Amino acid sequence: MLRQRSVQSSQALVEPEPESGVEELWEQEVERLWSSQAQVRELPYAMVDKRFIRQLREPKGVKTSWWQRCQRRWRTVRRRLGEAAQRLARGFGLWEGALYEIGGLFGTGIQSYFTFLRFLLLLNLLTLLLTAGFVLLPLLWLRPPDAGPSLNFTLECPGGLRPQAGVPRFHNRLWNVLTGRAFADSYLFYGAYRAGPESSAAYSIRLAYLLSPLACLLLCFCGTLQRMVKGLPQRLFLGQDYKSPVSVKVFSSWDFCARGQEAAAIKKHEISNEFKVELEERRRFLLVQQETRAQRACHLLTHLRVNVLIGLLVVGAISAIFWATKYSQDNKEESLFVVLQYLPPGVIALVNFLGPLLFVSLIQLENYPPNTEINLALIWCVVLKLASLGMFSFSLGQTVLCLGRNKTSCASYGYNACDYQCWENAVGEELYKLSIFNFLLMVAFAFLVSLPRRLLVERFSGRFWTWLDREEFLVPKNVLDIVAGQTITWMGLFYCPLLPLLNSVFIFLTFYIKKYTLMRNSRASPRRFRASSSTFFFQLVLLLGLLLAVMPLGYVVSSIHSSWDCGLFANYSAPWQVVPQLVALRLSPPAQRALHYLGSHAFSFPCLILLSLVLTVCVSQSQANARAIQGLRKQLVWVSVRWAGEGPDFARECGLGLGA
Repeated sequence: MLRQRSVQSSQALVEPEPESGVEELWEQEVERLWSSQAQVRELPYAMVDKRFIRQLREPKGVKTSWWQRCQRRWRTVRRRLGEAAQRLARGFGLWEGALYEIGGLFGTGIQSYFTFLRFLLLLNLLTLLLTAGFVLLPLLWLRPPDAGPSLNFTLECPGGLRPQAGVPRFHNRLWNVLTGRAFADSYLFYGAYRAGPESSAAYSIRLAYLLSPLACLLLCFCGTLQRMVKGLPQRLFLGQDYKSPVSVKVFSSWDFCARGQEAAAIKKHEISNEFKVELEERRRFLLVQQETRAQRACHLLTHLRVNVLIGLLVVGAISAIFWATKYSQDNKEESLFVVLQYLPPGVIALVNFLGPLLFVSLIQLENYPPNTEINLALIWCVVLKLASLGMFSFSLGQTVLCLGRNKTSCASYGYNACDYQCWENAVGEELYKLSIFNFLLMVAFAFLVSLPRRLLVERFSGRFWTWLDREEFLVPKNVLDIVAGQTITWMGLFYCPLLPLLNSVFIFLTFYIKKYTLMRNSRASPRRFRASSSTFFFQLVLLLGLLLAVMPLGYVVSSIHSSWDCGLFANYSAPWQVVPQLVALRLSPPAQRALHYLGSHAFSFPCLILLSLVLTVCVSQSQANARAIQGLRKQLVWVSVRWAGEGPDFARECGLGLGA
């Protein structure tokens, strides 16, 4: 029936009688197109076939109902509004023109770093919006009564020491801004937030303050995971067996809508970079296939040697950070205070400045493929940076919270109350200083190292200056710096709630500083790589930083005693204790029993079994899809071979012309 209707509608030429299997497949395809709701303009068919599909859906002489016409009009209006909204969003998109220029001149690999900056800026703005909407605005609007005096207690410090704020104070305004002491009594830090008893509050500021960082971290995790899955490299699915031929890119890469000399030049650079990446990948693939077993064994030994050497450097760097942090917290003499204040951030910055340079130099000596070189350097840089931040957090925990140490004040009050009256503010100030120092170091390196180096290379000539040349824009090092700053921001969400605002300003300025450095002070790297694999590793690194921030935050919220005389949780044994208190106050007994059941083992074990079954089904479906992809790939190769041999006769046999 469908076959007769198609012949009558399209008035096609007489064709040879196809086989029964081809006829059945053709009718199934026509039936699918007839019942599909997809837009005709989006289907991958020729104009003649699209007219035939439109005639199938709207045959002449057949009247459609009023409801069907309204649905069709509504779909058309909604599609046009969506397209207009997308064009408007692209027009007002942040840094769209700059990203296009960078991608055209330097390739998509370096462009992915600047796109990553924009993504982090959006994450910080979303985090700031949640914190302001659920904590700051209600706090300013409701103006809850003061929490009153904290519990009276007497400190038993060795030698009769009085409780100190921790360190001596200076009256230099700039120094106070850099160390965070100028904002100690503002909403930048934890200690300035106050609230009355929960029994008399209509809106729980404590619960909002506690859940806002957790919600922000969860949203950042979902956004990062979605972007990581979306940016999976295509080669993981297609491999080297099937790739679009270079001739397709030669004849279809040019954008005929490009007007003007500048747009045409950028497009030429973009196509040239794409060809360089493609040819380099194919050359590397052929070299790998031609390697002998002895050469592969030699390469493995070389890789092992490089990784062991880098691992030893990482261990030494982590040890230096640990002892620097411990020394700065244990020694608070007036004469050394100025130096000790920035000793841990200085050592961390020095380690993370020299470490990536050494890593990249060692890896480049072994002649890795570009993508492997970038990813391996990025992995080791991430290990160094995250390990340094983890060691910094652990050393702070040893000093402030007495983790692994036995002190009188820690045994009595749960933290080092003799040295830190408000330990949350002390931790927040350390993270604030670390964030400030990282940004200042980046600015100083851009304008005091990269810029003079470029001016000297342009001014003088000779072997030394030719060898020195301009700085090469190292993607792993720059990604490392920005991920470290974001990890510090996530770690400080509880102690310094407005740290995302500061980090947003830093990221915004970093984009323009790095763009200036790339355009004026740097040279293009001879190693080209694709954005797909680099984007995947960027998000993976970000997830590792998120995990590093979540672990100490979860431990502090659930197990560490809050400060006795500052903040929202002054009279709580741990910040999480406000949750069961509010459950008992606000929920009815049936709701409390249901909530307790959701948190019990009786619910956890069935849920775990159900998740295991779902995971098994997903893995099985993924394996089936992989087998289907392999079959379709073989079928595509077979069709290409037969097309090359038989041409139009084979096309008519398969019924590729829908109107036929």
